[in-house]
Amino acid sequence: MKISDARVIVTSPGRNFVTLKIVTDEGVTGVGDATLNGRELAVAAYLNEHVVPLLIGRDPHRIEDIWQYLYKGAYWRRGPVTMTAIAAVDTALWDIKGKVAGLPVYQLLGGRSREGVTVYGHASADTVDGVLAEVAKYVADGYKAVRLQAGIPGLSGVYGVHTGPGVYEPASAAVPAEAVWSTERYLHHVPSLFERVRDEFGPTLKLLHDAHHRLTPIEAARLGKSLEPYALTWLEDPVPAELQEGFRLIRRHTTTPLAVGEVFNSVWDCQQLITEQLVDYIRTTVVHAGGISALRRIFDLAALYHVRSGSHGATDLSPVCMAAALHVDVSIPNFGLQEYMPHTEETDEVFPHGYRFENGYLHPSEAPGLGVDIDEELAAKYPYRPAALPVNRLEDGTLHSW
Repeated sequence: MKISDARVIVTSPGRNFVTLKIVTDEGVTGVGDATLNGRELAVAAYLNEHVVPLLIGRDPHRIEDIWQYLYKGAYWRRGPVTMTAIAAVDTALWDIKGKVAGLPVYQLLGGRSREGVTVYGHASADTVDGVLAEVAKYVADGYKAVRLQAGIPGLSGVYGVHTGPGVYEPASAAVPAEAVWSTERYLHHVPSLFERVRDEFGPTLKLLHDAHHRLTPIEAARLGKSLEPYALTWLEDPVPAELQEGFRLIRRHTTTPLAVGEVFNSVWDCQQLITEQLVDYIRTTVVHAGGISALRRIFDLAALYHVRSGSHGATDLSPVCMAAALHVDVSIPNFGLQEYMPHTEETDEVFPHGYRFENGYLHPSEAPGLGVDIDEELAAKYPYRPAALPVNRLEDGTLHSW
């Protein structure tokens, strides 16, 4: 069996996605997600110009060798564009291998370690009362874990807060929208949100919060300590993770569990955080960390240091990535949680898939391979549209994180 073709498909059924479809000379196909939110065309060009020509004629079963070839064969290694492109190839090859073997991919990864994948939903609104209403909906749907985000009094357009009907999509125009941010207002308000939710829903519902890299280590330590009475499952992305030593300071001051990693691209990005046990959950994803092969290496390292998985799963990842994530989630011994934001109806039609949600759990498809595909004819009806995530400025105009 040889790779005879590889196609890069860009589509926007509600938001932009990039998909790689690998075809073999025996007619077996595999798909991989290559979406990098806000930089989609950079990955599409990298694949078309630099990767696809290298794949033609290769044996698709040599997954590890091809991964190493694409990684080590480029003098300029790592980075989000390169690793997202490699991830697409790796994921598509696992899809092909599963189809040839007649098994779902999780069986090739060692089989089930659990019956279902616990997911968390996003409860967000302008007001605390609005968040309470959203939490009630998730609990009624069977969710065991919910992330809480609320508007901050005195601020408008807070990133991560859904204020209208339909699927939340923060990426808007080609030029990023700008909003005003106040850390002081935020730190004062957030504990009251969790106090209300705990009083209303009791001690057993898993509660999470995302700080979106907005804080300094000492500010994050203060927030973590103030949230300790409400027993969060995790505080996510408290600080920008480029300086990983900053997590040492947070650890010294709070027992609130920490999660980070959705912007990481390799095992080396999270090595210190894992081996020094500075975080409790590592949130790297299939699509941004180099594929199923590379994500397994990260989670295997994490398992040695009592760190669990918590993979990113927002709608900037296509159903191809979600399908791949579930096969990893259900097989690893140190699974923690899986983020889950349902896609638009149009997206689900473009990417028909067999995974399903039931009573707080996602279940991977039992079909051979990943159990997901792309309808190329339908995808062509949704052309690419430039869309960027917003940026924040402090009240004095200083450019800040989200």
